[in-house]
Amino acid sequence: MGVVKITSGGRVNYRAIATYMVLIAIAIAMLFPLFWLVGTAFKSPTENIFQVPPQFIPREPTFGNFVRVWQTNPFGRYLFNSTLVAVLTVGLNLLFCSLAAYPLARLNFWGRDFLLSAIVSTIMIPFQIVMIPLYILAVQLGLRNTYLGIIFPSLASAFGIFLLRQAFMGVPKELEEAARIDGCSELGIWWHIMIPSVRPALMTLAIFVFIGSWSDFLWPLIVVDRPEYYTMPLGVANLAGTFSLDWRIVAAGSVISIAPVLLLFLIVQRYIVPTDTATGVKG
Repeated sequence: MGVVKITSGGRVNYRAIATYMVLIAIAIAMLFPLFWLVGTAFKSPTENIFQVPPQFIPREPTFGNFVRVWQTNPFGRYLFNSTLVAVLTVGLNLLFCSLAAYPLARLNFWGRDFLLSAIVSTIMIPFQIVMIPLYILAVQLGLRNTYLGIIFPSLASAFGIFLLRQAFMGVPKELEEAARIDGCSELGIWWHIMIPSVRPALMTLAIFVFIGSWSDFLWPLIVVDRPEYYTMPLGVANLAGTFSLDWRIVAAGSVISIAPVLLLFLIVQRYIVPTDTATGVKG
């Protein structure tokens, strides 16, 4: 990653300073809601959460809001449901997307380009259009109020297929040909050659799918009406009615819901780096 130099040839680089100032302003604007949310979660009932200018650091910080949320709502159950749904969604999505992307990238068959175009074009279809047919199908399959019903629409994605297809296209053909010479089947090539070669793309897709599944509110709201199957977004939305819009409680529940996602990103971000698969090929 390049670094913008503040000084150049002994002179101040005003363009670099302006660039940094713009980037800092954008970062502050994007982080402002998060700072306000965390500060509100720790504020005591005597503090005004809507004062202007906003006070990010509470004068009397307290964990009482978190304790109240955890004791009066089954957030442990919500956390388990969201974790189970997100993990299963990630695993199944990676499996099905990689299996679909491999032949689209490495095999030649009639209609391949048309099939790829048809799959990619579905990205432009809003979820609200297919929401009702998906719900009817889920009901007919008996998936309402089940974990599989929540996972059902996210078993595979056009974005994931396209992303992995592009990653598979970058794997040197020499690795694939060497595996075939050794008698490896197409499924073996997919598992032993292609999957290890595109781990950064798999990790990137896993993060996108995990965040999307974890924060999904609309589909679980439609397909689930039993509290024992509520995910974290449904649990946080339920706080608004339970506590009559006590924003300190809602903020505490929101912090609990986003903490696992932030922790996951901090853990796996070092794995999202380019890999040079060509190093496995000798000139």
